Amino acid sequence: MQPRADINQRIARISAHLCPSSNSQMEGSSGLGMANCRAKGGSPGFKVAILGAAGGIGQPLALLMKMNPLVSVLHLYDVVNTPGVTADISHMDTGAVVRGFLGPQQLENALTGMDLVVIPAGVPRKPGMTRDDLFNINAGIVKTLCEGIAKCCPKAIVNVISNPVNSTVPIAAEVFKRAGTYDPKRLLGVTKLDVVRANTFVAEVLGLDPREVDVPVVGGHAGVTILPLLSQVKPPCSLSPEETEYLTSRIQNGGTEVVEAKAGAGSATLSMAYAAVKFADACLRGLRGDAGVVECAYVSSQVTELPFFATKVLLGRNGVEEIYSLGPLNEYERAGLNKAKEELAASIQKGVTFIRK
Repeated sequence: MQPRADINQRIARISAHLCPSSNSQMEGSSGLGMANCRAKGGSPGFKVAILGAAGGIGQPLALLMKMNPLVSVLHLYDVVNTPGVTADISHMDTGAVVRGFLGPQQLENALTGMDLVVIPAGVPRKPGMTRDDLFNINAGIVKTLCEGIAKCCPKAIVNVISNPVNSTVPIAAEVFKRAGTYDPKRLLGVTKLDVVRANTFVAEVLGLDPREVDVPVVGGHAGVTILPLLSQVKPPCSLSPEETEYLTSRIQNGGTEVVEAKAGAGSATLSMAYAAVKFADACLRGLRGDAGVVECAYVSSQVTELPFFATKVLLGRNGVEEIYSLGPLNEYERAGLNKAKEELAASIQKGVTFIRK
């Protein structure tokens, strides 16, 4: 029969996974701290935090990140319901150790030592809402979370999902500038869902497997700022003007399509989580030193006259290693680019003004 002390130690270890910031200890335990709490057999990897982990995007995102073999520690933070999500996901038999953090008082613990921080926090879109309608609520949330990042893990790669991304990324940049920690290479707005949708919709039209299609999507992450470069689709194809118009419109309005289909029950949470995990995995592969990791992302850029713009970027150990140009555009895409830049400029300024006011 095992000694009582050994049993208590094992119970304390499990408890520390789920409630690492709790000051209470099991009677007779060895007082295991969070730093000592590691699952046997857990493979070495990166430490990832999800801020907003109990939400519609956060929960499937956490599930999929727990499955990623590059993740060794997964921190789940939210202002509600984190203990339940943490307990649920912690039962999965993958290598990543899961720890939950609840409320602003535990934000710093959630962020300390992280390599990658993914931010899906905020309120979702509802029928009739634009991404700008979300601004007043989500802008404040992103500001608070980024202040925590600047203090606790200023060298982390930051993936911003919270909408409106066209404004929340500039907000994050301004927070980091104010804190003296801003590194434009490490701040990325996640536009991967636009690429995922574009690949899917183009594949449907062409009768191909979506996994074989690659559509560059540039600009921003809302409405007309989403500009799929259908002239640069791989494999090369010839689309009629009608097909180009149909595909561009559907890609730009993909989020609205889901919001309306859910009829008030939510927004694009599952496909967004899928896209976010694909993008986060690319960031982790870049951090690992893998060669040729290229994704579209909304970043600090000089590709246009705007301070932020989404294009293809090369990811590496320091985040964004190289930003690629737009390449050749046809007449339809040049007209779309002008529309995108006009709206994007206003969204960027809105974010900057929110911090500087």
